[in-house]
Amino acid sequence: MEISASAFLTNINLTVIDVLILILCLSATLFYCYSIYSAVVTFGKSHIYAPNFSPPITILKPICGLDKDIYENLATFCRQEYSTYQIIFSVRSPQDPGINVVKRIIQDFPRLDIQLIVCNRIIGTNLKVSNLANALSFAKYEILVIADSDIRVGKDYLQRVVQPLHNKNVGVVTCLYRSVAQGWVEKLEAVGTACDFNAGAITSKQLEGMKFALGSTIVIRREVLKAIGGFEAIADYLADDFQLGYLTAQMGYKVMLSDYIVEHILFANTLIDSIQRQIRWSRGIRVSRPWGYFGLVFTYGNITSFILIVTIKASILCWFALAITWIVRLIMGWIVGVKYLQDSSAKKYLWLVIFRDLMSFTIWCYCFCGTTIEWRGLQFKLTKDGKITPKVKDVTEQFELK
Repeated sequence: MEISASAFLTNINLTVIDVLILILCLSATLFYCYSIYSAVVTFGKSHIYAPNFSPPITILKPICGLDKDIYENLATFCRQEYSTYQIIFSVRSPQDPGINVVKRIIQDFPRLDIQLIVCNRIIGTNLKVSNLANALSFAKYEILVIADSDIRVGKDYLQRVVQPLHNKNVGVVTCLYRSVAQGWVEKLEAVGTACDFNAGAITSKQLEGMKFALGSTIVIRREVLKAIGGFEAIADYLADDFQLGYLTAQMGYKVMLSDYIVEHILFANTLIDSIQRQIRWSRGIRVSRPWGYFGLVFTYGNITSFILIVTIKASILCWFALAITWIVRLIMGWIVGVKYLQDSSAKKYLWLVIFRDLMSFTIWCYCFCGTTIEWRGLQFKLTKDGKITPKVKDVTEQFELK
């Protein structure tokens, strides 16, 4: 016996909540489709290179403790096929274990212009920014490249990321990244980075243009840094990378997304370590872009489609919505994470994106409340404008604990 579509719909008693959930499923599916479109546009765009454009560069490397495989990470920046560049490693504490690694780097690459700066001067609560400010005093060149110590690059990195600065209107260049993971905790986080975080960054770029930067790489003109107020202007912010891009865009300069993909060496001993890092990121996004954070509710299609199974008794409708939503979600993850980012974890464990979305949604809900974050073993509180203040009243007391 055949049942018409109208009869089928008539037999479904949808409450207001059911309709809202259906709308969330539809919006998430549309978001996944737009993310696919954004990825095709972003990665399909041809980039013009000027082989003769290779201005001298100063690389600023803030060091704090020992990241995973830190020697090899740092060494990749010393193997650049680039004519003139300087590397400045900046460390706050003379007892930092990273100093010995940097000394080894200096010894192994004697022909390079490398300096180690040990300075405990603090210009704000973000100690990484203080490290950068201390290193800036020794920078020789106009173009600065900032990259964290857990980033690894290829030999053509500098030549590629500097290219957009051939346009004088470009003030900042930044890069997406793919994660290098080993344990299951790291692989779960890597899948989320490739298929969620980077997809969101690409979609945001397509919707409103680049008005932010990513800590994986920030290339900035020295004059632009001075125009936005120097490192002092971002010294108290948690999302210093976001602020460098945002303030640059506010000044009328362009922020460009390079076609170069760097590697991020993930390190998470336990699931708690990974969750703590994601809580820090989520709360940072919430205070930096509150409306964007709230808008994430329209992107959790895996979750809302699953809720349909519980709330709507018409199984055909809810299973159809779930199947469409999950299929499009997996396609989006494959296109962004596998095809374009070429992330090995996403390629092998794409199916984990379903569990990663559930974890991300839980963290998203949790981070609507609370202002406490943990960073490098230190406890901070987030203010409404995105700045951080130490939980310990005596700033010096807390900073000297590490």
